[in-house]
Amino acid sequence: MSRKQKIVIGMSGGVDSSVAALLLKQQGFEVAGLFMKNWEDDDSDEYCSSRQDLVDAVAVADRIGIDIEAVNFSAEYKERVFSEFLSEYKAGRTPNPDVLCNAEIKFKAFLDHAINLGADRIATGHYAQVREVDGLHQLLKAEDGTKDQSYFLHRLNQQQLSKTLFPLGTLYKREVREIARREGLPNHDKKDSTGICFIGERPFREFLNRYLPGNPGDIVTPEGRRVGRHMGLTFYTLGQRQGLGIGGSRDGDGEAWYVAEKDMANNRLVVVQGHDHPRLLSDQLTAVNVSWVSGEPPRTHWVYGAKTRYRQRDSACSLARADREGCVVDFSENQWAVTPGQSVVIYESRVCLGGGIIESAREAPPALPLDGGCPPEALPGN
Repeated sequence: MSRKQKIVIGMSGGVDSSVAALLLKQQGFEVAGLFMKNWEDDDSDEYCSSRQDLVDAVAVADRIGIDIEAVNFSAEYKERVFSEFLSEYKAGRTPNPDVLCNAEIKFKAFLDHAINLGADRIATGHYAQVREVDGLHQLLKAEDGTKDQSYFLHRLNQQQLSKTLFPLGTLYKREVREIARREGLPNHDKKDSTGICFIGERPFREFLNRYLPGNPGDIVTPEGRRVGRHMGLTFYTLGQRQGLGIGGSRDGDGEAWYVAEKDMANNRLVVVQGHDHPRLLSDQLTAVNVSWVSGEPPRTHWVYGAKTRYRQRDSACSLARADREGCVVDFSENQWAVTPGQSVVIYESRVCLGGGIIESAREAPPALPLDGGCPPEALPGN
């Protein structure tokens, strides 16, 4: 008889990874749990739940009947993820630490540790799928489109995917909750975590201020009119509406203010009024630090779908350029508040092809009049 495959699964104490571990055990694998502790700063803080999460993970492992180990990757996290996180914010960009955390911690440090423990493969509670076609491993969207996490996994490579299982990829969240309840898992009704990867659900501005002191400056309109003061450009992101401290319209039209630009050179926050203001719309972006799942760039001038933020619907696009250094993405429809530092992820139907870090976006040209004629300001005499 061939031996059982050994699967080491990352267990966070949440319901998703718990059910994933249970399903693997029921499928006949030799399963071991691994709880990752990746944050030590202010560990006694009211927003840090790692101790309770470990208690929950151990309780689930005991219920399922598997061993579990706790491993501290906080040094790796600080070096590979958090330092980059701070560097990006300092440069005026808005990074996505979950993307980097997956690539550097969950599917690198964790994978290496699991292989050293004798694992054949690793598993996580992510909502995604892996499929092998002609020797190539593809990353697919989850069946549950409302929970799909392929956006955060787009930097995974062939070696990582070949060693990874996603047991929840074909399930809907409601089914996962029902399995946990039916099987008597002690955390079956535990609330999902929505905080920054491994840092918790702290007030974000307060947390960031510990590491990046604010540098107050003016909030201005594109014309240079001063409308308020900001606490430091670090604490704002493009498209932000809440927390600007400038109330409604100063001109009486009642439209809300949105962040349109961070002028780092002059320490000014540029804001505009109206959700659909032209300064918030882009029809093209350039991305760098790209990663292609297959190892090869996709072909250019072909119709794909793309997301510039999580939970956004796929937007039709083509790649004007795609290589190992970067890509240029042209969109069929204008995109709202495309944000440098965030990830653009490219899809061909359900298959995630990869993506990169948004470096810049081109402001969309003004819409043409409905009759196809010239806009009034372009007519002679205007």
